[in-house]
Amino acid sequence: MSRKLGLMIFVGILSAALLVGCTENEQESSLQQAETTASAGEEPESTRLERVRARGTMVCASNDTVAGFGFSDEAGNVKGFDIDLCRAVAAAVLGNPDALEFHKTTAAERGPAMQSGEIDMMARVTTWTSSRDVQWGNFAQTMFYDGQGFMAPKSLGVSSVLELKGSTVCVQQGTTTELNLQDFDNQNAMDFTIVTLADNISSSAAYAGGQCEALTTDRSGLVGVRLGLAVPDDHVILPGTISEEPLGPLVPSGDDQWYDIVKIVMAILIYGEALGISSDNVPTSVTGNTPVDRMLGLEGSYGQEELGLDKTVAQDVIRAVGNYGEIYDRHLAPLGIEREGSRNALWSAAPCTDCPKGGQIYAAPLR
Repeated sequence: MSRKLGLMIFVGILSAALLVGCTENEQESSLQQAETTASAGEEPESTRLERVRARGTMVCASNDTVAGFGFSDEAGNVKGFDIDLCRAVAAAVLGNPDALEFHKTTAAERGPAMQSGEIDMMARVTTWTSSRDVQWGNFAQTMFYDGQGFMAPKSLGVSSVLELKGSTVCVQQGTTTELNLQDFDNQNAMDFTIVTLADNISSSAAYAGGQCEALTTDRSGLVGVRLGLAVPDDHVILPGTISEEPLGPLVPSGDDQWYDIVKIVMAILIYGEALGISSDNVPTSVTGNTPVDRMLGLEGSYGQEELGLDKTVAQDVIRAVGNYGEIYDRHLAPLGIEREGSRNALWSAAPCTDCPKGGQIYAAPLR
């Protein structure tokens, strides 16, 4: 091969390589430009806090059939311990505790309602379980410790749950109560006839009407049902429980900011009581008590502003609904559900001097 021919071949190969390289670079540049254009045209997904504020209301899943926790008064207003938890969050994020849309759900409807993403927060005597935490959303804080009990007519002559062997028992379907009852029945050979009903009203009415010999639900719920019977003294809530029922609010999965907001609001309610701050004595200037001043946003921080809340959010929350003890006394104490000596008292080292202590109610420190 002549040198001239070899040189021509080399130049041809080099030109082809350069042409391919330029074409690939142009294609890559065009692809990157298209991706950039597409990204610029996409609106970033809004946070739940942004959606709640844009809507002007917070959607709270609740019920109106459980005395003390969620019930309708004579004027049709929904009130209760759980309702005030929703009101506290609305006060924190919207500045108005009554900026709520109530989504009333039966026990069986709770899971689908949470999974739909349409609920901002559920506070509906709901037990924190591992499967619900995985499938329904994130539980923010245990706000009430309960346990499953039984009620029966005094005329039945029983003094313990084990003496109910062979009885007909009414229970609400779609609840941990129903599952616990089945487990207890199997483990203790109780030979129950289990009657499942759609909701709390139906199960209570069935018991009152003699359709079953015993009624089972959380002990706090039994207290309310018993008070609503024609002659409460004709019925007895049997001693003991067959389960642990930690109750608290939950939020949809996938938004850590919203989850943290609800946790902080629950902590504000608890520490409000522990630090002696109530709805009628909220300080607006520095007190010299560092934990109080920090919680109220008068000095320091505990992450509230990073979450999009006002620095003084605790003042808004406590003025609107009170502290944990006030909420409890307003809705549960009148039913005879005492805190003293129960797990629903504040923790033993709580700094308050005139609050019930020795229980399990505490939250992550606000610091």
